[in-house]
Amino acid sequence: MDKKLIDESKKYLMNTYNRAPIVLRKGRGMKVWDSTGKEYLDFVGGIAVNCLGHCHPKVVIALQKQAQRLIHVSNLYHIEPQIRLAKLLVENSFADKAFFCNSGAEAIEGAIKLARKYAKDHVSPKRYEIITAVGSFHGRTLAALSATGQEKFQKGFEPLVPGFRYVPFNNADAVRKAINADTCAVMLEPIQGEGGIRVPSGNYLQQVRQICDENKLLLVFDEIQTGMGRTGKLFAYEHFSVQPDIMALAKGLGGGAPIGALLAKEHVAAAFQPGAHASTFGGNPLVCAAAAATIETLLEDGFLLDHCRRIGKYFTDCLEKLKKEYSSYIIEVRGLGLMLGMEITQAGDPIVESCAKMGILINCTSGNVLRFTPPLIVTEKEIDHLIDTLEEIFGSQ
Repeated sequence: MDKKLIDESKKYLMNTYNRAPIVLRKGRGMKVWDSTGKEYLDFVGGIAVNCLGHCHPKVVIALQKQAQRLIHVSNLYHIEPQIRLAKLLVENSFADKAFFCNSGAEAIEGAIKLARKYAKDHVSPKRYEIITAVGSFHGRTLAALSATGQEKFQKGFEPLVPGFRYVPFNNADAVRKAINADTCAVMLEPIQGEGGIRVPSGNYLQQVRQICDENKLLLVFDEIQTGMGRTGKLFAYEHFSVQPDIMALAKGLGGGAPIGALLAKEHVAAAFQPGAHASTFGGNPLVCAAAAATIETLLEDGFLLDHCRRIGKYFTDCLEKLKKEYSSYIIEVRGLGLMLGMEITQAGDPIVESCAKMGILINCTSGNVLRFTPPLIVTEKEIDHLIDTLEEIFGSQ
């Protein structure tokens, strides 16, 4: 443990994270090293950000070349890497148009604004409310926080932004009953992330799509965590045979570089005209070059997506076997691809700490759900090492 650096971190940084006593200094692929030289296998992946692994050569080279050419110019001008990235996203998704920002929360803010603007322009000037799900997480800005269906994140920041109604996740009837004359959209995570890795039933999203169509509502998908190959397809909505009208992206989009995106169908996107929405740094040349390299790598021959589906099944099977062996500790294994959660009967933080001591980085969400979002390049051998580590920890209790 690098006590000097950790003490300085506590002295100079706001206390907004329960940080592990680790200072990470270097990363390659699935591995990271701390300031003392200790090696770890990273099953956190920056919380689903480093989809290609740490310092993937194509992302690094894209950043290096772009940094030598042009780092930032205003969106008052056309930006070549931004155009290239928008084309990649549009040609490989439901969408017709893209807008770029700096984070997932900003993408959600844009989605909220776009949904309201479209509804007021085309349906009714009274429509502004958005239905979201209990257990959802949409970001830390005030509107995104207000959209989030978890009181623990909202406490202390009241009054919240008005215009959000929460209904149980995976319950289409609850969505239908919540609709009123003010409703303009329904916003959902196809798979809840911070809510505990919760996957909906097969026809839930299709039912919500139908309800939205019947009531002239927009369907917004928050694919900030589920997007960019995380579930074995480029976007999670592809698993459920349903398309949104608007989608928010971030996390894995930049392969580690900070970027968010708002995608929409043509007729919806047209609600934004010059002056309606903007971002100074959004879509700057540097991060767009990294994101374009990330998407191109994900799409090359479909290898990584195929690997994610196959290795995700292997990972799930291993966790299910562990559950059978330690049924007194493990309640449920759930998820899709390499977005997996294991709900346990006790607080998850001590397990996270034990894993870190043994050279494995994992994460806990919802208090007792161990979350695994490793880079998509993870191997069976690395998964086996994690399973052996968890088995040793559970066996020692």
